[in-house]
Amino acid sequence: MKVPMRFRRRKLRPLAGSAGALPDDFKAPARRRRGIYLLPNLFTTAALFAGFFATVQAMNQRFEWAAVAIFTAMVLDGMDGRVARLTNTQSAFGEHFDSLSDMTSFGVAPAIVMYEWALRGLGRWGWAAAFVYCAGAALRLARFNANIGVVDRRFFQGLPSPAAAALVAGFVWLAVDNHLQIQQVWLPWVAFGVTVYAGLTMVSSAPFYSGKSFHVGVSVPFWVMVAIVVAIFLISSDPPIVLFVLFCCYAVSGYVYWGWRRWRGQSNPAQPARSGAETAPPH
Repeated sequence: MKVPMRFRRRKLRPLAGSAGALPDDFKAPARRRRGIYLLPNLFTTAALFAGFFATVQAMNQRFEWAAVAIFTAMVLDGMDGRVARLTNTQSAFGEHFDSLSDMTSFGVAPAIVMYEWALRGLGRWGWAAAFVYCAGAALRLARFNANIGVVDRRFFQGLPSPAAAALVAGFVWLAVDNHLQIQQVWLPWVAFGVTVYAGLTMVSSAPFYSGKSFHVGVSVPFWVMVAIVVAIFLISSDPPIVLFVLFCCYAVSGYVYWGWRRWRGQSNPAQPARSGAETAPPH
């Protein structure tokens, strides 16, 4: 029986190009290889190594090397973010990696250095002070990550962990460089006070100037360059004393500025901004 013409099955013509190939418009997009930016993460890794090196040197009773390593980590930590912004290589991976590096270099390492140097002889008071500092650094970093974009960028809410680590390491470096004997009764308790103060100040709401509004590429008055030269001369003349004094002044500056604003009836600039739902008046 002959099938009518209208019921005959027509053959499908192959698409343009090679047989069985899809046109370019229908091809699946190529997978983009995921990677990390090398340059800023190298600085972060170097800061992490400096914090680890400080911990090892503290266990080996080389406290001057440990203190210098913490200051080195602080310099490297300040460079990785600026390098990422200058080279436009910011990433979520870099932010998380930087927080973990900060916890090691400015949370765990200073607590162990101070405990091994002076707090061990205080017994439970010693390790309790070291834990207060370590926990304060962890809470401060967690709060900082949660408050990104909701606080004034000109100020930190609480003492930043690198400055707290510099305060603790600066005290150790100052005492070791001036050959202060740990057997003296007052020295471990002063170390106890410095450690607890740094730990609690990190979780306070005091506003500390961040310096993020300062950009390297902008022009500055001539006296700023002169001040930088004088600061370099003072630091090089006696690094332990000058650095410890500078960070002591910075560690109390937030409370002084906070009290001055309260006296003038002004709000705390480091307090997170409330959402519209929280600030709306009740019906």
